[in-house]
Amino acid sequence: MASFEVPEVDYTRYTNRQLAAVPLAVLAVALLVIAGFYATTGSPVTPGVEFTGGTELRVTVDGGNAQEQIQSAFSAEPDSIQSVQGSDVYIVTFKEADASTSQLETQAEQAGFEVRSISSISPSFGSDTQLLALLGIGVAFAGMAVLVFGMFRTFVPSIAVVISAFSDIVIPVALMNVFGIELTLGTVAALLMLIGYSVDSDILLNNHILRRSGDFYESTHRAMRTGVTMTLTSLAAMAVMALTATLLGIGLLSSIGIILVFGLATDLMNTYMLNLSLLRWYKYEGVAR
Repeated sequence: MASFEVPEVDYTRYTNRQLAAVPLAVLAVALLVIAGFYATTGSPVTPGVEFTGGTELRVTVDGGNAQEQIQSAFSAEPDSIQSVQGSDVYIVTFKEADASTSQLETQAEQAGFEVRSISSISPSFGSDTQLLALLGIGVAFAGMAVLVFGMFRTFVPSIAVVISAFSDIVIPVALMNVFGIELTLGTVAALLMLIGYSVDSDILLNNHILRRSGDFYESTHRAMRTGVTMTLTSLAAMAVMALTATLLGIGLLSSIGIILVFGLATDLMNTYMLNLSLLRWYKYEGVAR
């Protein structure tokens, strides 16, 4: 039976500045990407139809070149076209301002498509939903920060966890812009899940180093054996889910899986480089003062 051993990293070869430099540089680039996207589009990440309002049609398209048929059938430009794997059904979405629901249904029928279903979301409802979703992320993050400060009751170990969690969310959001993944209720759920994953691995590391006996590096390796195994297992599962969902044409699950893969990979970097460098500084220099 194959076994996996987490390699022991010789952290004594690196200074705290060297360990923190890479995660902080990646975080800075991510913030620049988000700021640039906000400057050009007015939004830090592209909102999906659920947040902007719009219409979604499920249509059956016969014959070849279905994508071209759909593109030419409507007067409005489709926001996205997704095929349902194993069938000739396509999910077509439009922004709210592009055309009315009745116009789109009429144009689909005139093009010879069978309209399986049609649904629309008003811009005001979408805006309210977006506000609630962002408020949920903010409240979850603030609650996590309060819980962490309450657990450790010291500034440096607590802020190390909070900064790592912040970076674990910001970097995937920047990658969503790079890869064209929209902010939807599903991707918001993925970002909320990342808060949990991030805090889990960071608290595991902090507990091993600050509350258990043993040398700093021995405690670090003990925490890594559990934490890295857990994170890599989750990352592999999410990668399989993203790949399978992509092959089956399930866009929402694919987006969730990709965001979690980004976030879990980021968590490995932040936990065992950024958080660890702050803990080592606190253990050997902060406490000694």
